[in-house]
Amino acid sequence: MHLAYPAVLAVLLFCTGLYGVLARRNAILVLMSVELMLNAVNLNLVAFDVWLRDALHAGQALTLFTIAIAAAEIGIGLAIVLAVYRNRGSSDVDRLRDTAETDEAETLSGDTDADTARDDTTADQATAPAGKAKKAEATA
Repeated sequence: MHLAYPAVLAVLLFCTGLYGVLARRNAILVLMSVELMLNAVNLNLVAFDVWLRDALHAGQALTLFTIAIAAAEIGIGLAIVLAVYRNRGSSDVDRLRDTAETDEAETLSGDTDADTARDDTTADQATAPAGKAKKAEATA
């Protein structure tokens, strides 16, 4: 078997994954594209291990570590995506980036009335709903 066949397949997989990371808006599809890129790397590791006839099979051992890291990455990534979806109602990457910028702009341009309302809510824990109403009125 020639080394060119798995290498070309790995390049195609990696380019497909790179396109998916750069062009997709859904966070789950971005995670799937990262998995494609990791699988392309795994294919290269195994192909070069076979081609070099390594006695220790270092490429295959490193592939096992990469698979374990990919499994952990997808588990943590899906947990983050689910948490963001529950809070924001969307897993669209562009909308998440836009909301992060608007939240940052609101906190930087906060007026003194909002700071006063925030101090009122921390000072009076027993009237937390009233403090939230004051904070909502101050930001409106």
